[in-house]
Amino acid sequence: MADRKQELLGRLADLSEASIQRLAEAPVADRAVQALKGLADRVDELQRRTRGVENLEKRLTALEKKVDYLSRAKAPRRSSSAGRSRTGTAKKKPSSTAKKT
Repeated sequence: MADRKQELLGRLADLSEASIQRLAEAPVADRAVQALKGLADRVDELQRRTRGVENLEKRLTALEKKVDYLSRAKAPRRSSSAGRSRTGTAKKKPSSTAKKT
């Protein structure tokens, strides 16, 4: 019985090796392997970019907190030009499209 199992496993292994060898020789298999390698490269690049986005999100959150703190800490300011008096204001010229009577 043990000899029979060994013989069966041996034949199965031989068939598997032959099938793998035929697949490796097929031109489609080469393209599939190249596509899988390219996919791995793209996944690595995507992971690298995702880590960069996470860092940007952390920085953005910190800056938003600072802006909130600074906007609450200070009273609203008046515009610096609103308090100044203007002494040399220019006179408006009459519009050339105005109707003459």
